[in-house]
Amino acid sequence: MWPFEQIAYAMPPGGLGGGGDTAGMLSGFLPLVLVFAIFWFLVIRPQQKRAKEHRNLVAALKKGDEVYTDGGVRGTIQRVAETEVTLEIAPKVAIRIQRARVQDLVRESRIKESKDDDKEEKD
Repeated sequence: MWPFEQIAYAMPPGGLGGGGDTAGMLSGFLPLVLVFAIFWFLVIRPQQKRAKEHRNLVAALKKGDEVYTDGGVRGTIQRVAETEVTLEIAPKVAIRIQRARVQDLVRESRIKESKDDDKEEKD
Protein backbone atom coordinates (compact mmCIF):
# COMPACT_ATOMS: atom_id res chain seq x y z
CA MET A 1 0.00 0.00 0.00
CA TRP A 2 1.05 3.50 -0.67
CA PRO A 3 1.45 5.75 2.39
CA PHE A 4 -0.78 8.48 0.90
CA GLU A 5 -3.78 6.27 0.26
CA GLN A 6 -4.90 6.43 3.86
CA ILE A 7 -4.77 10.25 3.84
CA ALA A 8 -6.77 10.38 0.63
CA TYR A 9 -9.45 8.10 2.05
CA ALA A 10 -9.60 10.10 5.26
CA MET A 11 -10.51 13.36 3.47
CA PRO A 12 -14.10 14.57 3.78
CA PRO A 13 -16.21 14.45 0.64
CA GLY A 14 -15.88 17.67 -1.37
CA GLY A 15 -12.14 18.19 -0.86
CA LEU A 16 -10.24 20.23 1.70
CA GLY A 17 -12.69 23.12 1.94
CA GLY A 18 -15.61 20.96 2.79
CA GLY A 19 -17.64 22.35 -0.11
CA GLY A 20 -18.01 25.77 -1.69
CA ASP A 21 -17.60 27.86 1.45
CA THR A 22 -17.52 31.45 0.12
CA ALA A 23 -17.06 32.99 3.58
CA GLY A 24 -13.87 30.98 3.99
CA MET A 25 -12.57 32.17 0.62
CA LEU A 26 -13.32 35.81 1.43
CA SER A 27 -11.59 35.62 4.78
CA GLY A 28 -8.55 34.27 2.95
CA PHE A 29 -8.45 37.30 0.63
CA LEU A 30 -9.18 39.88 3.32
CA PRO A 31 -5.54 40.19 4.49
CA LEU A 32 -4.40 40.71 0.89
CA VAL A 33 -6.99 43.44 0.38
CA LEU A 34 -5.94 45.14 3.62
CA VAL A 35 -2.25 45.05 2.67
CA PHE A 36 -3.03 46.55 -0.73
CA ALA A 37 -5.16 49.31 0.86
CA ILE A 38 -2.39 50.21 3.30
CA PHE A 39 0.18 50.15 0.50
CA TRP A 40 -2.07 52.42 -1.59
CA PHE A 41 -2.49 55.07 1.09
CA LEU A 42 1.10 55.03 2.36
CA VAL A 43 3.07 54.68 -0.89
CA ILE A 44 1.18 55.04 -4.17
CA ARG A 45 -1.11 57.96 -3.37
CA PRO A 46 1.59 60.28 -1.93
CA GLN A 47 3.88 59.48 -4.85
CA GLN A 48 1.16 60.40 -7.35
CA LYS A 49 0.53 63.64 -5.46
CA ARG A 50 4.23 64.61 -5.60
CA ALA A 51 4.37 63.79 -9.32
CA LYS A 52 1.35 66.01 -9.99
CA GLU A 53 2.89 68.90 -8.02
CA HIS A 54 6.15 68.53 -9.99
CA ARG A 55 4.28 68.57 -13.33
CA ASN A 56 2.50 71.78 -12.27
CA LEU A 57 5.81 73.34 -11.18
CA VAL A 58 7.51 72.53 -14.48
CA ALA A 59 4.55 73.85 -16.48
CA ALA A 60 4.57 77.16 -14.56
CA LEU A 61 8.28 77.98 -15.01
CA LYS A 62 8.97 81.51 -16.24
CA LYS A 63 11.89 83.82 -16.84
CA GLY A 64 13.39 85.20 -13.61
CA ASP A 65 12.44 82.27 -11.36
CA GLU A 66 15.20 80.97 -9.14
CA VAL A 67 15.25 77.19 -9.10
CA TYR A 68 17.14 74.16 -7.89
CA THR A 69 17.85 71.34 -10.32
CA ASP A 70 17.75 67.69 -9.37
CA GLY A 71 21.55 67.76 -9.43
CA GLY A 72 21.64 70.48 -6.76
CA VAL A 73 22.52 73.41 -9.03
CA ARG A 74 20.86 76.71 -8.13
CA GLY A 75 20.24 79.25 -10.85
CA THR A 76 17.99 81.88 -12.35
CA ILE A 77 15.95 81.05 -15.43
CA GLN A 78 17.02 83.24 -18.34
CA ARG A 79 15.02 81.58 -21.12
CA VAL A 80 12.22 79.01 -21.23
CA ALA A 81 11.77 76.78 -24.27
CA GLU A 82 9.36 73.90 -24.85
CA THR A 83 11.67 71.19 -23.51
CA GLU A 84 14.62 73.18 -22.11
CA VAL A 85 15.38 76.06 -19.80
CA THR A 86 18.53 78.17 -19.70
CA LEU A 87 19.83 78.81 -16.19
CA GLU A 88 22.31 81.48 -15.20
CA ILE A 89 24.31 79.81 -12.44
CA ALA A 90 26.95 82.56 -12.09
CA PRO A 91 27.47 85.96 -13.72
CA LYS A 92 27.82 85.34 -17.47
CA VAL A 93 27.67 81.55 -16.99
CA ALA A 94 24.56 79.86 -18.36
CA ILE A 95 23.63 76.22 -18.80
CA ARG A 96 20.78 74.55 -20.65
CA ILE A 97 18.87 71.78 -18.92
CA GLN A 98 15.68 69.85 -19.54
CA ARG A 99 12.59 71.37 -17.97
CA ALA A 100 11.82 68.16 -16.11
CA ARG A 101 15.20 68.38 -14.32
CA VAL A 102 14.04 71.46 -12.39
CA GLN A 103 13.33 70.14 -8.90
CA ASP A 104 12.07 73.08 -6.86
CA LEU A 105 11.68 76.84 -6.75
CA VAL A 106 13.92 78.84 -4.41
CA ARG A 107 11.62 80.37 -1.82
CA GLU A 108 13.57 83.54 -1.11
CA SER A 109 13.91 86.12 -3.84
CA ARG A 110 17.08 87.67 -5.23
CA ILE A 111 15.75 91.15 -4.42
CA LYS A 112 15.55 90.27 -0.72
CA GLU A 113 19.14 88.92 -0.79
CA SER A 114 20.46 92.05 -2.48
CA LYS A 115 18.73 94.29 0.11
CA ASP A 116 20.30 92.25 2.91
CA ASP A 117 23.74 92.59 1.26
CA ASP A 118 23.28 96.38 0.97
CA LYS A 119 22.42 96.62 4.69
CA GLU A 120 25.55 94.67 5.63
CA GLU A 121 27.75 96.95 3.48
CA LYS A 122 26.30 100.09 5.08
CA ASP A 123 26.90 98.82 8.62
